[in-house]
Amino acid sequence: MTPAAVARSVRVERAGCEVSALLLRPAGARACFAFAHGAGVGIRHPFMEALSQGLAAHRVATFRYQFPYMEQGSRRPDPQPVLLATVRAAAAAARAEAQELPLVAGGKSMGGRMTTLAASEAPLEGVRGIVLVGFPLHGVGMPPGTERAQHLASVAAPMLFLQGTRDRLADLELMRGVCAGLGARATLHVVDGADHGFHVPKRTGRGDAEVVEELARVTADWVAALK
Repeated sequence: MTPAAVARSVRVERAGCEVSALLLRPAGARACFAFAHGAGVGIRHPFMEALSQGLAAHRVATFRYQFPYMEQGSRRPDPQPVLLATVRAAAAAARAEAQELPLVAGGKSMGGRMTTLAASEAPLEGVRGIVLVGFPLHGVGMPPGTERAQHLASVAAPMLFLQGTRDRLADLELMRGVCAGLGARATLHVVDGADHGFHVPKRTGRGDAEVVEELARVTADWVAALK
């Protein structure tokens, strides 16, 4: 078994933004992913760690970074302008750390959505594509809708959507329609049986580790194909 890669702690200190990050750069890395966490978990959550290790096995480095509220131990997300400024600061910091590596950005759930919101306002410098790991199309307990996806039409970068068939925050048929409307900019990969956290029922015959490997492989292949 290949030993797990070891992440290095770094700081994001740009434009008034000071948060921590973890850089996991495997030998022979061919790209770097600025990877934001979801609303309720930080960069050390087991899913964030597992997917980062999975990507490392496919020679994709990850730059996992915190949002300020999570850094401060709060469960309440920062105001949107703070979240978007953090996305920009982290993308710039990842670009400086990755140096010659092609850079993509995105994240889990809210982290991915904030990345697209930032990119819809102005392109993220040096970012070739955006990876959305469980895009939250509608909120918890809210009726299905596509209002949260309206800004995606203003995102110029290619986008990879990784969505589970049991994701209660993203009606799959609505998600298919959103991606179809984006044309060639959007790639949708559906994970059979996965929920919003990419857990799968035992009856599927697969475990979470196999799902993470699928996510890592698909992401690495998509990143490698970017121009």
